[in-house]
Amino acid sequence: MTVQVVSQDLSQLYEEVNPAVVVIFTQEKKLEKKAGTTQLVRSQSLGSGFLISATQVITAAHVVDIAELLFVQFTDGKILEAKVVSTFKDSDVALIELLTPKENPVIVKLGDSDTLKVGEQVFVVGAPFGLAHSLSSGYVSGIVKNSESADLFSKSEYIQTDAAINTGNSGGPMFNLKGEVMGVVSHIKSVNGGFQGIGFAASSNIAKKLLLDQQVLWTGADLLPVYGKKAKMLNIPQQAGLLVQIVVPTSLFGKMGLRGGDVEAIIDGNKLILGGDIILAFNGIKFDFSDETLNELSAMASARKEGDPLVLKVLRHGKIIEFRN
Repeated sequence: MTVQVVSQDLSQLYEEVNPAVVVIFTQEKKLEKKAGTTQLVRSQSLGSGFLISATQVITAAHVVDIAELLFVQFTDGKILEAKVVSTFKDSDVALIELLTPKENPVIVKLGDSDTLKVGEQVFVVGAPFGLAHSLSSGYVSGIVKNSESADLFSKSEYIQTDAAINTGNSGGPMFNLKGEVMGVVSHIKSVNGGFQGIGFAASSNIAKKLLLDQQVLWTGADLLPVYGKKAKMLNIPQQAGLLVQIVVPTSLFGKMGLRGGDVEAIIDGNKLILGGDIILAFNGIKFDFSDETLNELSAMASARKEGDPLVLKVLRHGKIIEFRN
């Protein structure tokens, strides 16, 4: 059934929408320091999400982007395995698919975030610090837009709120008082790492546009753009490249043979992982930061179907090689 409600008591509204909210458990590999060396080790983390159909769950990109295993838990205790379908790093939204459809699903509707006004009341449901299905409420504090960019990779639109958001809330829904999802919880601004009244959720309209209208297949790699001084330091034979940080072995890029890095470094105050492959071109399109190139790559990515040929030009240990799917 689909939740369709009007403004009402918050406790009643919570009971209506809460069964559509899920807890997401992931297993992934991360760099950690052990015995004086940096190693790739398996780690577990959790986030939140919400059901939009019997098989589809929306969450935040950073919750699932490099997940090797993915499980979704519902309010009735049922746990189902899932796979990543599509992620967008800049907008921090992702679509995952249940391998088995949820029986008797309660689903929620993506509302029109363009109708939100500063001062409007909203509430968030998620799993802060693992406390599943916790509710916090507040108001829309502002709206930050960068949705006019022509390329898909740079689009973003965030709703600022003072509703409490903490670790584990990521990917959970931000509701209006009609029970419509107006945002996907993303991140906070904080001095000490804890919630300080400034949280952000990716807008529902951006989620709808990128995940449902213009879906891009998941590559399974964390890619970091490098240019300028960093590109020269890494001996990149062009203006820019994409440094592979971590690759999921079972993903598209993992199966193609791409490798992530194994040395953690801080350059100009930014943490990055060195030692991995550097992508120079996709299907003959050389990577750089010009609007023309980004638009061309965006068009290619949005048109690409599973199984379509892909050729990557890659710099590995000083040699340029090609990888094909």
